[in-house]
Amino acid sequence: MKRLEIKAVMTIREAYSQASSFLKEKQIQDASICAEILLQHVLGWSRTQFFLAMEEPFPAAHLEQWREVIERKAAGEPVQYITGEQDFFGLTLQVTDAVLIPRPETELLVEEILREGSRLYPQGAPLLADIGTGSGAIPVSLLHARPDWRAAACDLSPEALKVAQGNARRCGVAERIAFYDGDLLQPCIDRGLAIDILVSNPPYIPAGDAPGLQPEVRDYEPHLALFGGDDGLDLYRRLCGQIPMLAKQPKLVGLEVGIYQAGAVADMLRAAGDWSEIRFVKDLAGIDRHVLAIGAVD
Repeated sequence: MKRLEIKAVMTIREAYSQASSFLKEKQIQDASICAEILLQHVLGWSRTQFFLAMEEPFPAAHLEQWREVIERKAAGEPVQYITGEQDFFGLTLQVTDAVLIPRPETELLVEEILREGSRLYPQGAPLLADIGTGSGAIPVSLLHARPDWRAAACDLSPEALKVAQGNARRCGVAERIAFYDGDLLQPCIDRGLAIDILVSNPPYIPAGDAPGLQPEVRDYEPHLALFGGDDGLDLYRRLCGQIPMLAKQPKLVGLEVGIYQAGAVADMLRAAGDWSEIRFVKDLAGIDRHVLAIGAVD
């Protein structure tokens, strides 16, 4: 790959402009935004500092790091893995290549779980289970918003659990989350946990769709967190099959799903329990992105 040619003496504006052009040549989406975020990351600046210092000299001590991060982005690596961070639901979370990068549509699931969970449990301390927790974005943000809630976070990847534990400590909720290494709901079943709220954003991309994914997703994000079998529904079948094995039926289940999957997942939930309501939540593109199953209120 052609290297980024950096002048020994240049302003912040020149470094930003050069990097933006270099990334555009490599057909990187949102090249200018990527260059801005990476420049702020390298210099340790806020966005305000970045704009106020545009005509200042670029610090020579950061030149090689600057070249490195821009070339990593030019090769297709997600910005979040380069900076090691992603904003989610008002929090700044650590992300590594061991976890899926939290998406904005999952924030909508968090909003719905907060709304329905607060209605179902106006008092007390419900136990939430997040299955396939990854970075811990869902339970960490929910417990940060609700200091009276508790959570069990499960993942098959020990590396992902380390990231989730770090985010729980970073956001001040570690004492209220128990982390379990295991397959789907099995750790909760084995421990006889009485789950009140069940949440999951499992892998749902059909394996055959891999060639059509954006390279930065297909080539960098963990396949364990992306692909859900031939039709993308393997994990939902297994998860819903485990719900009757829990110590009790949760009063609220929220599952993120892929495009055109909501109806099939709703049918699986109907077969797995007794619900007063099953409804869909649309994402910002109007796609049925989340399936909520709500039990009867005592």
